[in-house]
Amino acid sequence: MIIEYVQKAIEKAEYKKLEDGSWFAEIPLWEGVWANGSTVEECRKELVEVLEEWLILKIKDGDTIPVVDDIDLNIKESAIA
Repeated sequence: MIIEYVQKAIEKAEYKKLEDGSWFAEIPLWEGVWANGSTVEECRKELVEVLEEWLILKIKDGDTIPVVDDIDLNIKESAIA
């Protein structure tokens, strides 16, 4: 499920070629998830790593994670009977 989530989130990434010829990418709604690279592919790989680390931190801290294409990684509390 996490791999699927990352793939769907990366599909929403926006890429921009910078004046120095390098690439910048970010994923809207995923605050702080961005990357740079000398090629689009290098930038995308870095973006995947940043997103994975961001997810681990959000899950660890119990923060809200954006739902992507009906994939919800948010931890739900369940009532103990």
